[in-house]
Amino acid sequence: MMLTTERLLLRPWAETDADDLFFYARDPDVGPACGWAPHKSVEESRAVLRSVLSGPECYALCLKESGRPIGTAELMLAGNTDLTDRADECELGYWLGKPYWGQGYMPEAAAELLRRAFEELGMRAVWCGYHEGNDKSRRVQEKLGFAFHHARPVQVLGRETIGRVNLLTRQQWLARR
Repeated sequence: MMLTTERLLLRPWAETDADDLFFYARDPDVGPACGWAPHKSVEESRAVLRSVLSGPECYALCLKESGRPIGTAELMLAGNTDLTDRADECELGYWLGKPYWGQGYMPEAAAELLRRAFEELGMRAVWCGYHEGNDKSRRVQEKLGFAFHHARPVQVLGRETIGRVNLLTRQQWLARR
């Protein structure tokens, strides 16, 4: 499955993307904000491609002009998220390479995944969260119309923090269109 936006192509990750993944995932400002440690090698990135970035609704975010990945976004379906066990709900997760922060790429990509979730996959709700202090992720979710649902303690790289969990229902999404 491939999806497109004005500036992006969203496609499945390929093993040949390991170098690009490593380039962005090694940055200490990227992974820890999302709850994972910076990658230490291309081999580690290749293993992540096989095990983590291989879900049926996981997409490499690629610039249309180059076709190269700059981040990822995923709709984590029931069984692959701890935010819901309902088949008609999923979780939106994402990260973006630091050189592309603040340029509107993530809201653009996430908006397309929300469209897919509600129009094509028949979801009634999409959950999304961020760790306290991750203001970039908070702003993306606010732009997309997510509303605060609850907070919960979470372990992030060996330390406890607060996870903010947000929800967007199909009705809320339709009302914003």
